[in-house]
Amino acid sequence: MSASPGLITILTPCFNERENVRALYEQVRAAMAAYRSEGEGGEGAGSRGQGAGGGGPEAGDRRRETGGRLEWEHLFIDNASTDGTPDELRRLAAEDPRVKVILNQRNFGHVRSPFHGLLQARGDAVIVLAADLQDPPALIPAFIKHWREGFPVVVGEKTNSAEPALFFAARRAYYRLVKNLADVELLENVTGFGLYDRKVIEALRALDEPYPYVRGLISELGYPVARVPYEQPRRLSGITKNNFYTLYDLAMLGITSHSKVPLRLAAMLGFAASLVSFCAGMVYLLYKLIFWQRFALGVAPVVIGLFFLGSVQLFFIGIIGEYLGAIHTRVTRRPLVIEKERIGF
Repeated sequence: MSASPGLITILTPCFNERENVRALYEQVRAAMAAYRSEGEGGEGAGSRGQGAGGGGPEAGDRRRETGGRLEWEHLFIDNASTDGTPDELRRLAAEDPRVKVILNQRNFGHVRSPFHGLLQARGDAVIVLAADLQDPPALIPAFIKHWREGFPVVVGEKTNSAEPALFFAARRAYYRLVKNLADVELLENVTGFGLYDRKVIEALRALDEPYPYVRGLISELGYPVARVPYEQPRRLSGITKNNFYTLYDLAMLGITSHSKVPLRLAAMLGFAASLVSFCAGMVYLLYKLIFWQRFALGVAPVVIGLFFLGSVQLFFIGIIGEYLGAIHTRVTRRPLVIEKERIGF
């Protein structure tokens, strides 16, 4: 049975990755070489329309089910890099018409920019991988294989990592914590590296999230997920752009987006602390009444109790502040990004 060629979009968000983008492009091209013969004589990626649908979800399902020919394109979205990454991307786009580039007006952050790129991708399926080569392009054929078998979502699952053992253990602990707190079954040890079918992307678009936690949204949507285990390698060159703030931001986004447990825990702990304080106060009162002359209360218990209750209050005020911040982000409805330029479209 013949089918018109499907389009796979490889999406790479980047920020100050001049030393890595060309190496990544070469590895992606090598991974897609197996599908080159399938696309010969078919409709080229550059000749397709500008619409985001790439033929719509029905067309994507038809091409996937029939195992039809594949075209591919590599879409980079650059978050206002300052190290010459845009110039390197311009050169790549000039050398290969399959390379498309979106340049942002400014750095819109590590959540909004990749999600905007995902919504702009035209493929019947979109494969998201980072520019630092810690997401191995060699897994692309495995993703496409599972997609053709009928899975609308295929994710890479980290079984181990070349990063320091302490960091990897902390990440695993966080994934377990969020999974236990969340209202849905969240994906563990998944960074977002994977393949997403067109119908999944359209469902994400319909949610209209201004600051999305995509891994959680995939679980919310409930589509079947195939997992491809891999060991995460070290970054090829350069330094990671993640810092304490960005990691903390993602951690709190995962919790506040998919769980009310911290808010309810605040109420329960507040009730428990007040009960303990009341019981301790009654014990001290009775002891003082019985041993009036011999028992000196002192200030240490009072000071310790005040500091304890004060710290608990500050902690949960911070939790409430995170939820209020999430509400503020949704209410303000700012655009995901403002584009500066498109190249290769």
